[in-house]
Amino acid sequence: MGNRPAELNALIDSVRAQQGPAVELAVVANGAPLPALPAGVRTAELPENLGIPGGRNVGIELFGPDGRDVDVVLFLDDDGLLPRTDSAAILREAFAADPGLGIVSFRIADPETGTTQRRHVPRVRVGDPMRGSRVTTFLGGACAVRTAVFPQAGQLPAEFFYAHEETDLAWRALDAGWSIDYRPDVVLNHPATSPARHAAYFHNVARNRVWLARRNLPAPIVPLYLGTWLLLTLARRPSSDGLKAWLGGFRAGWSEPCGPRRPMRWSTVWRLTRLGRPPII
Repeated sequence: MGNRPAELNALIDSVRAQQGPAVELAVVANGAPLPALPAGVRTAELPENLGIPGGRNVGIELFGPDGRDVDVVLFLDDDGLLPRTDSAAILREAFAADPGLGIVSFRIADPETGTTQRRHVPRVRVGDPMRGSRVTTFLGGACAVRTAVFPQAGQLPAEFFYAHEETDLAWRALDAGWSIDYRPDVVLNHPATSPARHAAYFHNVARNRVWLARRNLPAPIVPLYLGTWLLLTLARRPSSDGLKAWLGGFRAGWSEPCGPRRPMRWSTVWRLTRLGRPPII
């Protein structure tokens, strides 16, 4: 959004420092002017902020329809940085070794402390963040997606603007037969932050949670999923303003259009359950 020029250039330098074939670069200015960039970077300057998923979808299209000009697209937050020079090589090897691997979620580490926040490990039972595993979702600003996933699962849901867009794509990718891996050896340095710093956090989290269920879950599971999250939200005792925004978002999730409904197969429900995250939590 144009407010991190130094961080963006540091990120670009870290991508250019990767071992092996050069990684092609694209920068999407999401409702902001493009900054000065090195030669050879593909760019898009959007007249308005399309939100996180909308902006990333524009980035996909910079590499052809559904990104088909390349094999894999990496999404990197502009205040992140790749501290290792072998990350691209690890990803190339991982995708080449497993044709069914659709998405890789990186480990996010605070650059000052090296620690990984619990919310950045995409497992219910987080355990050791240095342990890799098959997972059911991924981190949107620190990931790699095989472009063959998009024609089958679709791109990120632009309607969401912010919150849960990764899980929507993850569920559809899993339903199409793809796998998702959490790889702690692929690291993105990113300052430790709280998602609640965003003004629309509570509203969007609740609205998009309803949309996620309406779009993807078999009808009998929808009330179980949303009821579980209602109880979890109350148990976390948000502030009165936060709870008011959450309840407003929950209502909006039912009244506002969320895009096409395509409920996952029951075999995918079972697959999510076997992976440790049945779609009620």
